[in-house]
Amino acid sequence: MKYQSKDVYNTEMTAAVKEQYYEVLAHLGENPEREGLKDTPERAAKAMQFLTQGYDMDPAAILEKAKFAESYNEMVLVKDIEVYSLCEHHILPFFGKAHIAYIPNGHIVGLSKIPRLVDVFARRLQVQERLTEQIMNCINETLKPKGVAIVIEAAHMCMMMRGVQKQNSLTTTSGFLGAFEAMETRNEFLKLIESKLS
Repeated sequence: MKYQSKDVYNTEMTAAVKEQYYEVLAHLGENPEREGLKDTPERAAKAMQFLTQGYDMDPAAILEKAKFAESYNEMVLVKDIEVYSLCEHHILPFFGKAHIAYIPNGHIVGLSKIPRLVDVFARRLQVQERLTEQIMNCINETLKPKGVAIVIEAAHMCMMMRGVQKQNSLTTTSGFLGAFEAMETRNEFLKLIESKLS
C-alpha cells in the first residue's frame, strides 16, 4: 500500500472497535450516551485506525519509489523530523524528533521519503528502541549506503501522565551502521544535529 493520509476507514473495523470503546467507557463509569460522549466511540475507532495505519504500508517501497542513481558520496542529513507514536505498553503517545543521516553508495533518495519512512514505523504500536532500529535497518537494507545514523529524542506520556510522572524527562535512542561506526564520522553527525543555521 502506498503512503497516504487515512481519509477512508474500514467500515467493519470501525463498527467493531466503536463497540469496544463504548464498553470501555461504560466500564469506567461513564455514560456513553451523554451528549459529549455520544460520538466518541466512533471518533476513537477512526483515530486508532489513523494512528496505526503504518501496519498497512510498505516502508521499503516508499524508499524504492524515489531512489536515484547519483555519485554524491558525502553525508546526507535530515534533522528535526517530528515523530508521533503510541507506546505499546499503555497505548499512550510518545513524541519528539528524529535526526537521520546516510552516506550514499551510488544511490540517493528523495528527501521527503525519509520523514515518510519515519511515519510508517511510528504509526504502529511501538517502543522507541525498536522504532529506532526499524528506521535505520530499512534505510540500510533498501539504499545499501556506506553508513546510516539515527538519533531519536522523545517524551513519553506513560512517564509524564502516569507512573513516575516526570514531566521533563526525555528519552534518547541512537543507532549507527557502517561508516558511522567510526568515531570521527559519528562525531561529525552528532555535531551537525546540534548546530543551528545562522
